[in-house]
Amino acid sequence: MKAKTVSYVDEKLKIIDQRALPRKFNIIESRDIKDVYQYIKTLAIRGAPAIGVFAAYGVYIGIRDMKSDDKKAFFKRLLKTIGYIKTSRPTAVNLFWALNRMKKKAFINKDKPISVIKKILIREAKKIHREDKQMCEAIGNNGARLIKSGDTILTHCNAGLLATTGLGTALSIIYKAHAQGKNIKAYVDETRPLLQGARLTAWELRQKGVDVTLICDNMAAVVMKQAKIDKIIVGADRIAANGDTANKIGTYSLAVLAKAHNIPFYVAAPSSTFDFSLKRGSQIPIEERSGEEVRKISGIYHAPEAVAVYNPAFDVTPSRYISAIITEKGIFIKPYRQSLKSL
Repeated sequence: MKAKTVSYVDEKLKIIDQRALPRKFNIIESRDIKDVYQYIKTLAIRGAPAIGVFAAYGVYIGIRDMKSDDKKAFFKRLLKTIGYIKTSRPTAVNLFWALNRMKKKAFINKDKPISVIKKILIREAKKIHREDKQMCEAIGNNGARLIKSGDTILTHCNAGLLATTGLGTALSIIYKAHAQGKNIKAYVDETRPLLQGARLTAWELRQKGVDVTLICDNMAAVVMKQAKIDKIIVGADRIAANGDTANKIGTYSLAVLAKAHNIPFYVAAPSSTFDFSLKRGSQIPIEERSGEEVRKISGIYHAPEAVAVYNPAFDVTPSRYISAIITEKGIFIKPYRQSLKSL
């Protein structure tokens, strides 16, 4: 994949439009704050770490073209921009982590000229971008230690190149193991209703030369029973202090199945995905999306147009089902309340 998930070059903020993949490979530009909001909301960009990086640039986009030297007006615009982006999606904590970091950076330097604050903010966004790439590398290196040659790994949704600005979280482990010459295979769930596994993960794994097999979501139990799966690795959108993890809907059922079949179930995420203000997963806000995402596939109805739909975008996997949490700072095991304190 030659293009970058997120890029900021020559004052232009661009992303890969993930709504079009794999049929079309489009690069789109965010010209203003409304674009930033809409691209996050409509999943043109998705994946908790990538959303965080994109949101940081979005803060700068929101104040970049202000001409006034009025500090009060500047910070009013800044706070309005941050507040607006915060309403785009509720579950992935990396979004709020990045926005709060940008806000803090601006207010620490509030006594400086507006032109200087603007430069500080774009530097901070670029720093967040660099750090994300570095975290992906470290997660991959740490997680690859758990992978043996001959392993077949099941993953869910997309936690790779398209979900981050680096190698990914869950998929970075697969990529690193593959690069180390380990003979591995991957199974990918479709990930209904938007098919991120089928459209995105299967596509990028093939791009990287990994042996990949696509299955429907409801086939997971069968392939586990048939002993086709050695390990399961998924990403995360928010992790509570006790290790309970919110990830794409369907993750919880995989964890329960893994426990029943004695298969290790790993979560891979950067430290920015942890929300230590929440004691347990039941406190994580879960986004519910439009029923049209379920009623339609590729814009065509395959269900009654008026049928009621329940469409939570995420579920929460209790920490008791998680074998280990893989981060850029190491691998953490139960009891998570104690082991995660170092983060």
